[in-house]
Amino acid sequence: MKTKRGGRVLMHRSSIDGVEATSADTTQTFARHSHERFGIGLVVRGGQRSSSGRGPVEARAGDAITVNPGEVHDGSPLDEQGRVWHMLYVSPAVMDDVARDLEVRAGSSLEIERPVLRDARFAALFERAYCGALAGESNVGRLAGEEAVFALLADVISRHTTVCVPVRSGVRGHAAARAVARARMRIDDDPANTVTLATLAADAGLSRFQLLREFARETGLPPHAYLIQRRVTLARRLIATGCALADAAAGAGFADQSHMTRAFVRLYGITPANFAAAIG
Repeated sequence: MKTKRGGRVLMHRSSIDGVEATSADTTQTFARHSHERFGIGLVVRGGQRSSSGRGPVEARAGDAITVNPGEVHDGSPLDEQGRVWHMLYVSPAVMDDVARDLEVRAGSSLEIERPVLRDARFAALFERAYCGALAGESNVGRLAGEEAVFALLADVISRHTTVCVPVRSGVRGHAAARAVARARMRIDDDPANTVTLATLAADAGLSRFQLLREFARETGLPPHAYLIQRRVTLARRLIATGCALADAAAGAGFADQSHMTRAFVRLYGITPANFAAAIG
């Protein structure tokens, strides 16, 4: 039987701080975007094709999939049947805590090396961790869940990560990075504010054409797409504090609530209402 066109992505209540759990059963194609957290998941059925900072990727049922914080990627199904996957999104702070506990690369910036892992042991660890993250709030359930998640992250860090050291060539590379950093800071400091290409270019000390080229080269996204993503992130934070959806949309700089909802779904496949219900 064919998967219903579109399908759905759901965020679930997680019993572990710093860990978010989602599930997807969808034929949706996701636009280029990034996450602030490490993404670790498993394809349960079907398959997915994507491009990422680590190259083109194809993952099928049984494959583990990963993404690093800030890594721009997209995603589409391999066929009309769509795909089903489970994901855990883990904050960098949690990953750092586990790394320190393991005395592995303490204080270093970690990067998961491979976007697809065909590893039965890892898949089994993930299944236990995913169920553990969704465990009930009882002391026994929470403890078991934390142990399962720790076991997964310990395996990720000890067997599948490397130290991320940005490499740039020549003075021009550093100058371009600094210029783009100034433009990004303008957006990051106040995503809700209206900015123009001319303003961003002036902040960066570049022409508008140079800014478009260098911004995409440095971040993987054009300035407008980056701005929308930062607004989605801001809206998520506002909703997490109990802000009403309409107020969150206005506070994050969206034209209205429907504009915010479209941005959520386009980038993450999850609605603001589902997010609010999952954390409420």
